[in-house]
Amino acid sequence: MTSRLLLVAAFTSFVMAGAQAAEYNRVNTSASQISFTYNQMGSRMYGTFGKFEAALDLDTENLANARTTLHIDLSSIDAGSEDANTELVKPAWFDTEKFPLAVFESRRFTQVAEHRYQVAGQLTLKGVTRDVEVPVELKPDNAVGIFDGELVLNREEFGLGAGEWADSVVSKDIYIKFRVVAPQQ
Repeated sequence: MTSRLLLVAAFTSFVMAGAQAAEYNRVNTSASQISFTYNQMGSRMYGTFGKFEAALDLDTENLANARTTLHIDLSSIDAGSEDANTELVKPAWFDTEKFPLAVFESRRFTQVAEHRYQVAGQLTLKGVTRDVEVPVELKPDNAVGIFDGELVLNREEFGLGAGEWADSVVSKDIYIKFRVVAPQQ
């Protein structure tokens, strides 16, 4: 009887340990979202990017090999008005004729708490590449991983908002939020 209990306990421990590991290597972009907020003349503004591609290769038990990339089609911006959308693709802002994509490529995943990671990588926007660190929370939900994160972007570091926009009409800090949905493998 005792050996049977030990065997059941050992098997249960093995199954529980295996249940905590998770792999994600596909992204459901139609269920994912990238949005941003900023202040303009004292008012809070909100927008989204409608087109992007994301790749993810994450095994929660092997972070050394974890990778992610994100390509955002900057012309897919929706800043809440046609005037704003038209202005943001011009050279003073994104200059989408020369720089149609913003690209994030991860370099390192670090677990900072249960289901919380710090993702270090490089963000390239308007021909400028900067090192960034993005806090990400993984919310496992019925064999689906929901990855929520936020990055504060200083628009001046990427040459966004030149000329007449260089003053304080638009806040220097732009808050980029994302929700990436990936089925567990």
